[in-house]
Amino acid sequence: MNRNQHRVPFCPVCRESMNVSELVCPRCEVTVGGDFAFCRFCRLAPDALQFVETFLRCEGNLSRVEKEIGLSYPTLRNRLHGALEALGLRGETETRAEPTEAPVPADNRRQVILVRLAAGEIDAAQAAQLLNEILN
Repeated sequence: MNRNQHRVPFCPVCRESMNVSELVCPRCEVTVGGDFAFCRFCRLAPDALQFVETFLRCEGNLSRVEKEIGLSYPTLRNRLHGALEALGLRGETETRAEPTEAPVPADNRRQVILVRLAAGEIDAAQAAQLLNEILN
């Protein structure tokens, strides 16, 4: 690993991410000491960081990410959930979400069911049952 690559070291005892104690300018070699923490994104593994960069470049559209990376939608959803967890953001949206009182249109409910099926959250039988419930 060269000095321009960023990788968060982990404690060999407890696996907690370690802080940096010294920064060095590669040009003039000025050294600054202290207790510096890594940013959230620096904690991501290289493949997770690459996914997040692609996700942002595709403006959060997993279908575009799927075409660019060539991985299946369920795999991309898993990578997204893994990145959210690594960034400490997993679960924040679920706790902040307010239940909606307005009825959800059938078209939107069908789309949600199909997305859940594609993500592997439900199987085909469950999806069929949910879709039948919408029609009845």
